[in-house]
Amino acid sequence: MTTHHFSPAHYHTTIGWHEPVLHIGDGDTVITTTVDARGADATDKPITPRGNPQTGPFYIDGAEPGDTLAIHFDKIVPNRRYGWTRKMVAANVVDPDYTPELPWNTENNGLAQWRIDNDAGTATLEAADTSLNGFTLPLNPMLGCFGVGPKGGQAISCATSAEHGGNMDYNGYVTGTTAYFPVFAPGARFHLGDGHALQGDGEIVGTGIEISMDVQFTVRLLKGKQSFWPRGENADYIFTVGNARPLDQCVQHATTEMLRWLMTDYGFDKIGAHTFLGQCVEYDLGNIFDPAYTMVCKVKKSLL
Repeated sequence: MTTHHFSPAHYHTTIGWHEPVLHIGDGDTVITTTVDARGADATDKPITPRGNPQTGPFYIDGAEPGDTLAIHFDKIVPNRRYGWTRKMVAANVVDPDYTPELPWNTENNGLAQWRIDNDAGTATLEAADTSLNGFTLPLNPMLGCFGVGPKGGQAISCATSAEHGGNMDYNGYVTGTTAYFPVFAPGARFHLGDGHALQGDGEIVGTGIEISMDVQFTVRLLKGKQSFWPRGENADYIFTVGNARPLDQCVQHATTEMLRWLMTDYGFDKIGAHTFLGQCVEYDLGNIFDPAYTMVCKVKKSLL
């Protein structure tokens, strides 16, 4: 098991079967950085085109289709003092007859600035042409877009998501969480980016607090363990992730993956899994802004 320190020299705005930037092994740890959604680095300088640029891909030696890749996020920390958000909720999350009342014409291209204080663990709104200036919230650093090379050799835009992961924008992917992905490409080809210092459910303004990050992750390769959609685990929950549109389709993907997981790993028979899930399931909305929506299906570990 090796710890790799990797400094990116280029980025991708698709997740695909790109040339690997580094070969790593099962059990290895990587310490690296990401730029923000517009390609700005830790100095707030744009160094690559916008579009959720991804660090990577990392080639996990021995990974092949039919395996599952586990990524434990050891650390996700903002690495600069300021981030930004949009200031208007998406038109698709309000009633159609309310859309003319949305604040379409806003100053500064509709962006608000937030001051990030890692020591205090806070984000404070600044320069947002609103009476809420000075409003402070606790940080919850997360990655909005990450995943593995998609099936069939595809390269899929970082604006959207599917079975491989991608732009899921689920605010549960934080430090201490383990993400699981089905492997479709030789070496899995893991990408990561789109850091948010904080984000509400659904990413309903189209952004979290967008910022560059210092990230440390550790890899485990689960040989011969098949999965179909992204999964996750933290101290309290296991969860599955469906990415699709319309919203009911991503609910279907996430729920089906949870039923599979309960039966293969937790000893449930078919009727038991269905009966249990019907009374114990919880759902989180990951993203309702991007081309594919994201729904998360959760079960408390204490019930398993």
